[in-house]
Amino acid sequence: MAPFIVSSPWTPPLPPPGCGVSSLIRGSAKPNPRRCVGHLRRLRLRPSGCPIRRLDVFTSKCFATNTDVDGDNVAAENTVAENPRPLSSSCSISVHLKSDILDSIPLDLSNKKTDANHIFTNLHVLSKREQDALAATPTHPASLYVLYGISLVGNLVEQLWNFVWPAAVAIVHPSLLPVAVVGFFTKLAIFVGGPLVGKLMDCFPRVPAYHSLNVIQTAAQLLSASMIIYALNNTIMQSSTSSIILQPWFMVLVVAGAIERLAGLALGVTMERDWVVMLAGRNRPVALAQANSVLSRVDLLCEIAGASLFGILLSKYNPVTCLKLACGLTISVQPILVILGHVINSLSSGVLDCSRSGIKPVGSSSLFDARKIVENGLDAFGHGWKEYKHQPVLPASLAYVLLYFNIALAPGAIMTAFLVHHGINPSIIGGFSGLCSIMGFAATFMSASLVRQLGILKAGAAGLIFQAFLLTLAVSVYWAGSITQQARLLIFLSLIVVSRLGHMSYDVVGTQILQTGVPAAKANLIGITEVSMASLAELLMFGVAIIANDVSHFGFLATLSVSSVAVAALIFCWWLANPTDGQKKLFKFDAPL
Repeated sequence: MAPFIVSSPWTPPLPPPGCGVSSLIRGSAKPNPRRCVGHLRRLRLRPSGCPIRRLDVFTSKCFATNTDVDGDNVAAENTVAENPRPLSSSCSISVHLKSDILDSIPLDLSNKKTDANHIFTNLHVLSKREQDALAATPTHPASLYVLYGISLVGNLVEQLWNFVWPAAVAIVHPSLLPVAVVGFFTKLAIFVGGPLVGKLMDCFPRVPAYHSLNVIQTAAQLLSASMIIYALNNTIMQSSTSSIILQPWFMVLVVAGAIERLAGLALGVTMERDWVVMLAGRNRPVALAQANSVLSRVDLLCEIAGASLFGILLSKYNPVTCLKLACGLTISVQPILVILGHVINSLSSGVLDCSRSGIKPVGSSSLFDARKIVENGLDAFGHGWKEYKHQPVLPASLAYVLLYFNIALAPGAIMTAFLVHHGINPSIIGGFSGLCSIMGFAATFMSASLVRQLGILKAGAAGLIFQAFLLTLAVSVYWAGSITQQARLLIFLSLIVVSRLGHMSYDVVGTQILQTGVPAAKANLIGITEVSMASLAELLMFGVAIIANDVSHFGFLATLSVSSVAVAALIFCWWLANPTDGQKKLFKFDAPL
């Protein structure tokens, strides 16, 4: 029981007979459940002709928690104001106690035989069905739908560009090295510059930062397209690959590509780790899971549509025309993105304008000091890793990063090269990639159902265990005999395809775990640092692939890949089986741990 405290900077004088306060209120020194509000004595009515004096210097403060109110005795803390106003002897004092805390705490006085029921109102307690319905209802549903639209427009252009530039660079020179060099430095830029970008994002308002990143990404795409068009129009096919890499246009392309990916990374983290949490509600687990699923579906659809659209354009027009069309599309969507960004903030009553606690935007100006750019970069890099290590959901994030070590047992360059080397029909290779995308799309529907039935944490564990189990079977099939046999090959590829259900399920659920556990003030910094670690994982595995570049070593790469997935599952399950007090508090709305 907490005491009921009335405090005031003014000490009222004792009223004269016939006019005054008949009783004061205090909290009982010892909790007594038998005492009730009915014991309160009513204040006497003022005599006729006595005006009411408002005490401007009187300020009441009330704090009550499970309090029994007793009016038999008096206890008050008062201090004397500097210039108290004199009161006439015929005037009464009207004291009005207002407390937001009293309004926010449910008090059940329905069984008390008292008139307090006319003062206090019993607050309705939600039933289990109502709580489930609330958990599935977004905080700002209209804004969330607009967010899906802005994600569709932005991702379509981004995925189109992600397919355009490597295809165009491959046309410039038949070797894979130019594309690999651009990709390598892009990953390196994300690994090194990601924490700095995250720190900048956390220092600036959400909507202006989003618009600025769109402008930077568009400018980088236009610069990259200009360099590629210049190369297609003026560069003669070189006999040496090194001569292409040392060309000035290629160096500019590398820098522009790194900037474009950093901006795209920051935009993705902003949407998936920050905005969607603000609009769906951090304490609405089902609604947040559904929102994450929709964003993942949008991303997969844009990936398929972007590649298909550019493929159709490339089949009808020359590469230069296709690049110009892509640039025109990129420029034309910018006004749409600006408008939709403001619409989201307007429909959500300015929720995106809410400041992040603990962030001081004014101090962020030093980050742009050219004389301290290296110092600021290193400081942001160290600060990002420090915050990442101390986040409350670190094991879930490490499991997410470990999945990026799987480059062999997933649709990608390594798997495609392996299948081509073994003379697999291109239609089978295309069907394999298409089925993996379909499974990923289906997993976005399954993840929301898993969260509803199992809870967030157990749904994540189910996805990881499912993927690790199927990939273990796939590697066993590979080592059991020659993969060139059609039946064995189909089983091997089918197991990988089905395992994408678990992969994408954890991708969606793991994102929600991080959204729930990471404070809003550090969402961008920790999110981008996590992506930087994922880029480091890919860099390390590609380095291993460069060393073990013979196709006969594919089994070794596959074993490393499945081992990383198994370790991710073990780390997450250990974390789930040994919850900390902080974890229980964060996921108190989840299924029992």
